[in-house]
Order: sequence, then C-alpha cells, then structure tokens
Amino acid sequence: MRNQAFSKRNPAFSCSWGIGPLEKAGFLWQNQGKWGSSSIVRIMGKIFAIGDIHGCMDKLEALINKIDIDFSRDTLIFMGDYIDRGHHSFEVVEHLIDLKKRHSSNIIFLKGNHEDMLERYLTTPDKHTYLMNGGGETLESYLKQSAFGWPPIPEEHLAFFGSLLLFHETKDYIFVHAGLRADIPLEMQTPDDLLWIRSDFIWSDCNFGKRVIFGHTPFLEPLIMPNKIGIDTGAVYGHMLTCVKLPDVTFYTVPEKEG
Repeated sequence: MRNQAFSKRNPAFSCSWGIGPLEKAGFLWQNQGKWGSSSIVRIMGKIFAIGDIHGCMDKLEALINKIDIDFSRDTLIFMGDYIDRGHHSFEVVEHLIDLKKRHSSNIIFLKGNHEDMLERYLTTPDKHTYLMNGGGETLESYLKQSAFGWPPIPEEHLAFFGSLLLFHETKDYIFVHAGLRADIPLEMQTPDDLLWIRSDFIWSDCNFGKRVIFGHTPFLEPLIMPNKIGIDTGAVYGHMLTCVKLPDVTFYTVPEKEG
C-alpha cells in the first residue's frame, strides 16, 4: 500500500535548502493503511462527486455553492488531484480541510496521481517528475503562504494528504481516481492502477460489479458509459469543473457550458 502520511519525526529525512524548495521540511511519509473505505449499506441521501480541481480555487468555490447538497443526509466525494498546474493549490487544500471540519461525517477525499507525485517528490531523489507535471505551481503557492523559518506545508495539510483514500465503495458504486484493471477484484487492484491507469480502463467494457466513477483523464464533456462515468472535464485547462449527483446522474458544471 502506498497511501501514506507525512511526518517530521524522523531526522534521517531532514535535508538542507540546497536541492529543492521543500527539502528543508524533511518530511517522512509514513504508512497509515489508508487503502480504501466501504459503505455497503445503502446511503439514504444523494451522492455528489467532484472531479479533478488542480488548484482552481474559483471554480471549486463556485461549484460548491451551486450544487444542491444537504450535508445532513448527502455525501460529497472528491476524486483527487487537488493540487498542481493551477496556481492556488494551497487555497484549495485549505478550503477542503475547512469543509471537512464543518461536515466531517459526510465528505470523502480520494487520492490522485498528483498527490502521489508529491509524495515521491518529498520522499525520493526524483524531483524532476513532479516539477515537470505542474508541481512547481504547487510549491510556489505554498512558499508564498509560509512564514520565514517554518516548513512550507503546514502540518494540517500534511495530515490531509496522508488521510487520502485510494477508493471508496458503496452498495452501487466504486469511486476511484483513475480507474480499475479489468478482471481483477477490487481488493487486489494495485495503487499504480488506481491512481494512474487510463485507456486500458476507459475503453474496457468489463462489468466491474458496480458502476465506476472516476477522474484523472480529462474529457470536454463527462464520459457516460454503462459501466463507468468520467468527471474530469479539464478545469485547469480552461474548461469545466464538474460534479455528478447520484443516482440521478445529474451534472453540475462551472463555468456554465455555452450554447
């Protein structure tokens, strides 16, 4: 399992400023067992799932204000990729943490491949991959918020990253960032596939047992297939941020579609 949590407890992971902008933090990502969660009992309310945000704070706020969610009975699921490429990753994570504080039992956060790349940036020698995939914008957003002499990523944000789930399963749906490998039971799926798979999943007509709701691969419109719904609509590329309400399969988008 690779869904793990940050910590500053191990001095062996402390570094100097000589290599990269977050080296001084010296974070250790520790295994917290955050594999997945299940809610097999039918949820009484609706489920709202929001696609990849990628630091688009304005679109996130607008979409949250637009959906007709009742937090006393409905569930809100975020599909991962909260950070990178966009310029307001710090603000997005701060907003999501505050949302969770106010509605703790009704919000679920999944891990995306960009959170996976941040993990590798902080814990392995490979800095290049993350920076080449929009990580520089995230580092910049955190460095702008950090006080001199303090670690750029606040402890509360590190705890948030460490709590992210690789999937969430209900009676009728499987929610996962990237998708599933065909003909492999959910409990045997690899983290790499859950976070990174694309075409092998998207164009598969496999019956996964439940309809799969996913993000990761951007489409200009939500992808609707009998066995899956894709809701990454490229918000960070100037397109829509999308939410799907289930089981209605009603879509909310910001900005509004033209035409």
